[in-house]
Amino acid sequence: MSNKENKTKEKILFGKEKNPSSIEPKKLTLDSRIKFRCHPGVRCFTACCGGIKIILTPYDILQLTKRLDIPPYEFLHTYTEPTYLEKTDMPGVMIKLREDDNKCPFVTPEGCTVYTDRPSACRYYPVGMADFHEGGSRDEDGNENDIKEEKFFFTVREDHCKGFEEDKEWTVREWRIDQGVDVRDEMNKEWLRLVMRRKSYGLQASLSEQAKRMFFMASTDLATFRKFVFESTFLETYEIDKETIEKIRNDDVELMLFSFKYLAATLFGAQTMKVKDEKIKAKVAEMKLKQADTVKQSIKEYEELKEETARKKAETGIKE
Repeated sequence: MSNKENKTKEKILFGKEKNPSSIEPKKLTLDSRIKFRCHPGVRCFTACCGGIKIILTPYDILQLTKRLDIPPYEFLHTYTEPTYLEKTDMPGVMIKLREDDNKCPFVTPEGCTVYTDRPSACRYYPVGMADFHEGGSRDEDGNENDIKEEKFFFTVREDHCKGFEEDKEWTVREWRIDQGVDVRDEMNKEWLRLVMRRKSYGLQASLSEQAKRMFFMASTDLATFRKFVFESTFLETYEIDKETIEKIRNDDVELMLFSFKYLAATLFGAQTMKVKDEKIKAKVAEMKLKQADTVKQSIKEYEELKEETARKKAETGIKE
């Protein structure tokens, strides 16, 4: 393992530490109060921007590509590297740290150059959130059950961080609003449900390579996903109302949210997309035709076997 990998503090989605020693063993609510402030005057300023694994959500990628005014493929190539999402075989990307100092490419001694569009993981720190029902559950038809989510919050207190020594007090609710976490939660919610649902299945069942490619494309490159929707047989296959079609044609956020529904349907069988009746009928007819061809082939093979058996018996003089 390289020195860079040794230094990397493994963090999972949204910056929650794998090592529980840095998580304070106290459940917090939205009204709990914390003392914390981060600013250029803090001795550890930007220390948390290096040696970390920052997983990017689809909304993170969308906002950063707009901020940098570059297409998704260029952003992915320049600023990210591939990874797998928390304890799953679902492909994703994380920020590619600079080789010279193992820090985020967007951080400088003066701070973050993309601060207002920084990733979700950066916004959460140091307040994490636990949700016992992030993955949801489904009924026999694949529909999401309406289960009340049990959320609570906690703080991550690392030795290097001096922000806890500041005199600024907040409620957890105030901190989250100030950091723009609530907006990110709403944007990331359905995508995170996909990841949590996949995680709940365990590693005994694996996604097909085609499913992995589709998940990666829809999660990282909306421009390519839009081409897939409008330049393939997609709209001929699924029942999509005209209003939705216009929204996803022109609005990237609407397209992103739509992609989550598509992934839920194709990866987990959720009833979020409806295939057109004529496509179903055509598929059934195709299956019946294949079945008929299989039966015909089996009968043919059986008759050939009978003929071969009879021929051998005739040659050896064996009588019935």
